[in-house]
Amino acid sequence: MNQNPVHQHFFHILLLVVTVALGWILLPFFGAVFWGTILAILFQPMQRWLTIRFGKRRNLAALTTLVLTILIVILPLTVVAGTLVQEISLAYTRIKTDQPNFTVYFRDAFHALPMSVQHLLGRFGLDDIPGIQRRLTEGAAQISQFVAAQALSIGQNTFQFVISFGVMLYLVFFLLRDGGEIGRRIRRALPLDEPHKQHLIAKFTTVVRATVKGNIAVAAVQGLLGGLIFWILGIQGALVWGVLMAFLSLLPAVGAALVWVPAAAYFFMTGDIWRGVILVAFCVVVIGLVDNVLRPILVGKDTRMPDWVVLISTLGGMALFGINGFVIGPLIAALFMASWDLFSQSEETGRGE
Repeated sequence: MNQNPVHQHFFHILLLVVTVALGWILLPFFGAVFWGTILAILFQPMQRWLTIRFGKRRNLAALTTLVLTILIVILPLTVVAGTLVQEISLAYTRIKTDQPNFTVYFRDAFHALPMSVQHLLGRFGLDDIPGIQRRLTEGAAQISQFVAAQALSIGQNTFQFVISFGVMLYLVFFLLRDGGEIGRRIRRALPLDEPHKQHLIAKFTTVVRATVKGNIAVAAVQGLLGGLIFWILGIQGALVWGVLMAFLSLLPAVGAALVWVPAAAYFFMTGDIWRGVILVAFCVVVIGLVDNVLRPILVGKDTRMPDWVVLISTLGGMALFGINGFVIGPLIAALFMASWDLFSQSEETGRGE
């Protein structure tokens, strides 16, 4: 390539422009491209294993891996999402018809508290049970309306959804088949030293697999167990609560306890001691052990970031990127930490020389 500085500057500007232009073109399909890449990274080990088993026939191996991806990941998520929408629609209908009667629940819980606590709540206006019930009902109705509106939006944009879904599957197939070559080309194009390239790429793939495979698997198991115990104890909307616990389990330190602790507290305050004890014991022992046992197996101790970093990066990522942010946030945080580690090591090496 011509080493003329003007030509070099022009080429760098051209490279930046075409890169931004391609990103702009792909922006409408950001979710499809993002999750297609994530699924390809997750199932790449299976693709390599099947390629060997099928005698180096990469197309057959990629097609088989894609079918397994649909059966293992996409189909179960579709069933759960459809059932969840139905449950939320039923909950919205019950709320509109004043069922269940939240006033009875709050009155029973309030009168079960000690008199000193009741007087303290009264000073802050929290003894107005009908007013609290009205505000919570309005809030629940707004949440249900929001979910219903999102479901309606997806239904109205069925064509766009189908196109994005098709793009994702199409991309997964080719990324599985040609992932090795694509990875080598990206590695050659990165303007970094070879050790730095290997470290950052390894960190990228490790964090993606740890975040998606480990965290989602743990969250799914905790949500499943939480929904099961809610159903056994006769709590309405067990599926909705289970999905909510699974979603909150993505956040370290808080997690599913934000759902089951208030439920257990209500049981204790209304005198339903046995159900409260069963719920607390099950959630602390069974659901708590899932995180301590399953997560190290799926994620590994070497890939763990501090819980406070994961929490902040997850919340920030979801605030900026929506549901995609629970992967993007920790990924950016991990690359940030890896890049600064490399910089510190380089500075120490330079000072040592």
